[in-house]
Amino acid sequence: MVRIFRFAAVRPGRAAAPQVAAVPYDVVTAGEAGAVIRDNPMSFLRISRPDAELPDIPPTDSRVYSHARERFGALQSSGVFARDAVPGMYVYRVIAPAGTFTGLCCCLHVDDYESGVIRRHEQTRYDKEEDRTRHIDTVNAHTGPVVLIYRDSDDLSRHIASLASGSPDAEVRWQDGSLHQVFRISDPGILSRLEREFSSVGRLYIADGHHRAKSAVNVAKRRRAAGGEIGEADRFMGVLFADSGVRIHGYSRLVRDLGGRTAGEFMQEMSLSCSVIPYGEVNDRSYQIQPRSDSPHIFHMYLDGAWYECTLPDTASSDLIGSLDVSLLQQQILERILGISDPRGDARLQYLGGARPIADLMTMVDRGDYAVAFSMQPVLVETVLSIADADGIMPPKSTWFEPKLLSGLVVHSLS
Repeated sequence: MVRIFRFAAVRPGRAAAPQVAAVPYDVVTAGEAGAVIRDNPMSFLRISRPDAELPDIPPTDSRVYSHARERFGALQSSGVFARDAVPGMYVYRVIAPAGTFTGLCCCLHVDDYESGVIRRHEQTRYDKEEDRTRHIDTVNAHTGPVVLIYRDSDDLSRHIASLASGSPDAEVRWQDGSLHQVFRISDPGILSRLEREFSSVGRLYIADGHHRAKSAVNVAKRRRAAGGEIGEADRFMGVLFADSGVRIHGYSRLVRDLGGRTAGEFMQEMSLSCSVIPYGEVNDRSYQIQPRSDSPHIFHMYLDGAWYECTLPDTASSDLIGSLDVSLLQQQILERILGISDPRGDARLQYLGGARPIADLMTMVDRGDYAVAFSMQPVLVETVLSIADADGIMPPKSTWFEPKLLSGLVVHSLS
């Protein structure tokens, strides 16, 4: 049974929202965040990415986290941010070229993460986990939401979409052309109905924000161990989307060199593992290359200025993780041919999020940054949920979920 909770969000007024809104902290470097802040001093990156303003201090220094707390306090003192008078929930809607995505922003209990009601399919890295744990604990707030999926039933998603009516409480037109809107739900009857409806949902699945969720659990544990009042720390902020209301892109791989081989030699070795045929021209502005057959296990390779369609043999395996295209590519190409055995740590291997145009891959190979690129087909949403149900852990960078939500429009204070 899924439990959802109301909370009194701290959020910017409608007029300030476009200046405050920012990309998630983990999609920009400190240098990139610093450039945004210099151009827009009201950017929420001053809170979510405080190391960008303190380049001479180690990013894990306690002064960095204290700086974020001070910045957040200053925005509240100045009236840019204000706390809602009574707890509620919030509809977060993204209208994008790829479609409209509508989710429910609410709070979730850390115990449901621990018990498995909230499922995950990725491992967390300790360094990233510890960074967000200290950030949440020091700022005393969840500054970015966890994105989760539920299996839709009884038109729950349709009901949530119907609540996004009238004038939004916040509206931001982003650089990619997407429109982000927040609608506050304050009617006690509607809130109670949402709580009842989600009580019949069996599980939630983390799509984006595994580190944020685990860090929230860490903060709750530490505060419980310390004793005393923990306030809202046993809950964390999430935005819930129906399984039919998200989109998954593939996650591309780029390799810096061919291990001393020429392009021709590499192609010969590739042909021993899979079928390789020339693909021809691609739409370089698209996010995904369309396969020219309906065979399973197809990916596309950009090598020496040309695209190829590659088809790996059908494994006919019941192993959901082992039969993923990214798993087969890792085992049969990256490891066997190129010697990349650690997909998490090998510096020769880099990843590019799926919501980037194919032209970006081509540019990075053409200018010599990388020797070869692999464009992957997306994993089905149901496959991700099934792996999570089986307590499986997917290979790194298997999925790129859309929508990507902005930070700063809704914040969950722990006190």
